[in-house]
Amino acid sequence: MNQPVHLRAHKLSASASLCAAGFNQLAADSPAIEAMTDFSRVAAVSIAPEALIDDANARMISRGVRLLMVLGKDDEVVGLITARDILGEKPLQVALARASKRDELRVGELMTPIGSIDTLALADVLRASVGEILDALKQLGRQHILVEDNDPLTGLPRVRGLFSATQIGRALGVPVLGFDLPRTFAEIEAALVN
Repeated sequence: MNQPVHLRAHKLSASASLCAAGFNQLAADSPAIEAMTDFSRVAAVSIAPEALIDDANARMISRGVRLLMVLGKDDEVVGLITARDILGEKPLQVALARASKRDELRVGELMTPIGSIDTLALADVLRASVGEILDALKQLGRQHILVEDNDPLTGLPRVRGLFSATQIGRALGVPVLGFDLPRTFAEIEAALVN
């Protein structure tokens, strides 16, 4: 049994500076798990397939994310929807094809269904580097990729987390826009130097 810790407060030191956070704490050769948004620690942002796409966009903005997990009954993952799905040409194309208005479209009509979602196994992620995750994202032409494992209590598959190219780029101090992702460690290092 751990002994209780007796905490004693003191006044802030006169010469204290603010700890710098964020940039360059992650490197291309860092373990990939350090760049993963882990849903066992951070709640995933989700939406129902029946929600209007403008409501999905508002939720993304309010939560500072560009991807929502789409959950059906019993909180089962049925797909995902990204800001690109909502703000790109896809809504206009679907609305025209269905002779409806864009603002009437529902998340379920634009989402990527579960059968089309690329994932990585957590076991592989635990052996990979951040640079290898960026390589995988670039090869797939994706901004995000999900990570799957099995729930230790039920043994059933679950979405454990996700990688975001933009988030990794920010952590590396490398601009990662669209699908123009650095391909190799050399390109990442060159971008960090510039």
